[in-house]
Amino acid sequence: MSRLVAERVSLGYGERHVVEDLSLAVPDRQVTVIVGANACGKSTLLRGMARLLRPGRGAVLLDGAELHRCPPREVARTLGLLPQQPVAPEGVTVVDLVGRGRHPHRGALRRWSSHDDEVVAEALALTATTDLADRPVDELSGGQRQRVWVAMALAQQTDLLLLDEPTTYLDLAHQVELLELLCDLNTARGTTIVMVLHELNLAARYADHLVAMKDGRIVAAGRPAEVLTEDCVRSVFGLDARIFTDPVSGAPMVVPVGRTHRKDLP
Repeated sequence: MSRLVAERVSLGYGERHVVEDLSLAVPDRQVTVIVGANACGKSTLLRGMARLLRPGRGAVLLDGAELHRCPPREVARTLGLLPQQPVAPEGVTVVDLVGRGRHPHRGALRRWSSHDDEVVAEALALTATTDLADRPVDELSGGQRQRVWVAMALAQQTDLLLLDEPTTYLDLAHQVELLELLCDLNTARGTTIVMVLHELNLAARYADHLVAMKDGRIVAAGRPAEVLTEDCVRSVFGLDARIFTDPVSGAPMVVPVGRTHRKDLP
């Protein structure tokens, strides 16, 4: 049984419906990546599964219980979220922001401990942000900031981790480093990871389970090789592409055709 399940959920903002009658069982201890064109409902679905949006219909279940009826602190100990474009309090330093990931584990009678220090130090080291620890977050570049937010999510030490476009602002080398880190976390700790990514080839390389969305619905879900077909890419993205095998990972590799080179292809 999947620990995190969306059952026929409809999600939106006010009168605007974005996700309609969608069901998704997140595979435990795997890396799930959600892909799709802009405004297809990827981030909205993630927000609903992270308790930030209440479904208009249906329900999100965590360990069999309706997510919105669970105590917030209890949810935060189990499920972590890195939202899209998070905002840090003005003047907060990197180490203080990462330390906020420990808040769900600290009750009214539990003070900051040496264990908390160790967890924060490890999160900084894993994201290569140790040398930024004493700097204000608002002085950092976009890429540095993004790595600091990931460090805060890691410091939360949850069994399930949801990330909305975690590679935003990162150059290619740091994108690969971050995705390798998340896969290592999944392998070493069994952390269930769900993330939204735009780059299809990185999604195919690092996903165990790929979910393709269009117009608020799931079009296809399964192993990357099952989902990333030429027909699916054309349907979901309106893109003519050829699918090859990545010579490094063996995953499917999407090569857009475009107008310029179409004449050279069969």
